[in-house]
Amino acid sequence: MKQSTKCIRAGYSPQNGEPRQVPIIQSTTFRYETGEAMGKLFDLEAEGYFYSRLQNPTCDTVAAKICALEGGSAAMLTSSGQAASFFAIFNIAGVGDHVVSSSTIYGGTYNLFAVTMARMGIEFTFVDPNCSDKELEAAFKPNTKAVFGETIANPALVVLDIERFAKAAHAHGVPLIVDNTFPTPIMCRPFEWGADIVTHSTTKYMDGHGSAVGGAIVDSGNFDWSAHAEKFPGLTTPDESYHGITYTEQFGQGGAFITKATAQLMRDFGAVASPQAAYVLNLGLESLDVRMRRHCENAQAIAEHLSTHPLVSWVSFPGLPSDAEHERASKYLPDGSCGVVSFGVNGGRAAAEQFMCELKIAHIATHVADAASCCLHPASTTHRQMSDAELESAGVKPDLVRFSCGLEDVSDLIADIDQALEAAAK
Repeated sequence: MKQSTKCIRAGYSPQNGEPRQVPIIQSTTFRYETGEAMGKLFDLEAEGYFYSRLQNPTCDTVAAKICALEGGSAAMLTSSGQAASFFAIFNIAGVGDHVVSSSTIYGGTYNLFAVTMARMGIEFTFVDPNCSDKELEAAFKPNTKAVFGETIANPALVVLDIERFAKAAHAHGVPLIVDNTFPTPIMCRPFEWGADIVTHSTTKYMDGHGSAVGGAIVDSGNFDWSAHAEKFPGLTTPDESYHGITYTEQFGQGGAFITKATAQLMRDFGAVASPQAAYVLNLGLESLDVRMRRHCENAQAIAEHLSTHPLVSWVSFPGLPSDAEHERASKYLPDGSCGVVSFGVNGGRAAAEQFMCELKIAHIATHVADAASCCLHPASTTHRQMSDAELESAGVKPDLVRFSCGLEDVSDLIADIDQALEAAAK
């Protein structure tokens, strides 16, 4: 099936007389006739459900759709994109381990890695995604367990050279984990370029309406954990906390990662997606292909308009031929990138903040990738915990405005931007 068809059909195939829409299984627990039957579920010897903190049929159905869209082998939903990023790393890295990450990542993810997970004993080395091969190679250590990056960085809009980072990761026997939130699998499928694990904040384009917070993790099934068994003992040796199961032996290369993340991390942290949130997410997924193309069209038109605007100091958007990321975007994102445009307002930080206050249509909101256009000044909001040096490393300038182009008529959005720029300049 093509991607547009998968958005509607993948993950759920109702049989004769069954609901057309994915049913909401709003139940914490599931009944069985015997304790022996339930025991097999606890031992992961049989398929089924026993407690929704681990798995729920509604959530698994929607995860299967996202898995199909990404072309993966297994997937799971989480309560948020942050939980997805945390689980993806913590599933294979622990105290004393090390991870290489692109520096141009979402501010919340940077804080999760540099502060919270550092307190858990995991060291992160942040590298410029445009660093030299020598600098990238130097970032690895004997205890490195993964490489992490964003397909399109939020909000710097730097396009990750997925093939290059995958090659470096694989040379050191570790997987490449890619956050594919901004382009979604409609515009880019990282597995086709060598990535091994994909994460999403489904709160963004996948939901598309600001209705439900959520996240997802998808395994490509391509990384051979057993070939690097000494690096990943949690997957390749018995898990005494779960009846001595060895995940790679029992669930294979394509199922070990997600099963361990569910049986261990979801069990212990409980960052579960609710059935209601999964149902809402699925409604968004059904129109994802159509919406992404409109988002990209609006963003392209707005970026082109801003690129010649006298009150704008600079514009960043991969779709612009003059953009530093355009060549890489042409390779990885030939049909469009995303609906987010970053730009600077003449007059610096103060003018950027005033510009947002003058907008009439776009909402000031800690959000992107919505049907409604949203605007934010990252330096004073999502990235405010970062120092000036960290902001610069993340590609976030003090005057940067992140404009998420919604599905409104683009002429209305351009008119709104123009009047706000003029008002901010007074």
